[in-house]
Amino acid sequence: MTNVTQNLLKIRQRIRQACDSCGRDPAEVNLLAVSKKQPADAIRLAFEAGQKAFGENFVQEAMDKQRQLQNLDIEWHFIGRIQSNKTREIAACFDWVHSIDRPKVATRLSEHRPPEKKELDICLQVALSDESGKSGVPPEHLADLASQVAALPRLRLRGLMCIPPASDKPSRQRHWFARLASLQNELNQLLGLRLDTLSMGMSNDLEAAIVEGSTLVRLGTAVFGPRPAGTGPPNG
Repeated sequence: MTNVTQNLLKIRQRIRQACDSCGRDPAEVNLLAVSKKQPADAIRLAFEAGQKAFGENFVQEAMDKQRQLQNLDIEWHFIGRIQSNKTREIAACFDWVHSIDRPKVATRLSEHRPPEKKELDICLQVALSDESGKSGVPPEHLADLASQVAALPRLRLRGLMCIPPASDKPSRQRHWFARLASLQNELNQLLGLRLDTLSMGMSNDLEAAIVEGSTLVRLGTAVFGPRPAGTGPPNG
């Protein structure tokens, strides 16, 4: 087995164990392999090992990989910060977008989504803390944004995403994930939505995320190993 195959087996075992610990069905939790700065060949190896969903942060890098891997039935997720001048490419080339935090971007994605493609699945990124430098809609503005996005054509609002403050304490990890799950429940009740996706949990906190209801965990280095030198901090 390749290292990627072995890594995927280990991650799936972690997901199963986390689900067993809280009485959840492992089928409820999907893995998003964060492939930012990883070569197309590594993505192909992961796909051949059964991984179907991949997350990218940079539009041009992702489009280059998509051209190299166009013969594979990959589900592409955009998880990075969205520049307004990149919404046309994102709307055309991805199946999911996790990082919506303002109406302008959502409106542009709706306008640019090709009519022949299915609706673009959307998660709203929520800023659960006041950490500087992190994107996300504040909780007090979440309902307004959700109602606007849910009304846009060519988009399908699926759920919420967060990148909580880093912590090694499971209790603190669970605090933030429970908060996101609570916000999603509030939206469903307040606005009559049927949000079904909680994009939360990475390599060091996926267990806490799963206990609190995560349906999609995002792991990068745990899948592919360290990224090539000079490509930035680890992801997932």
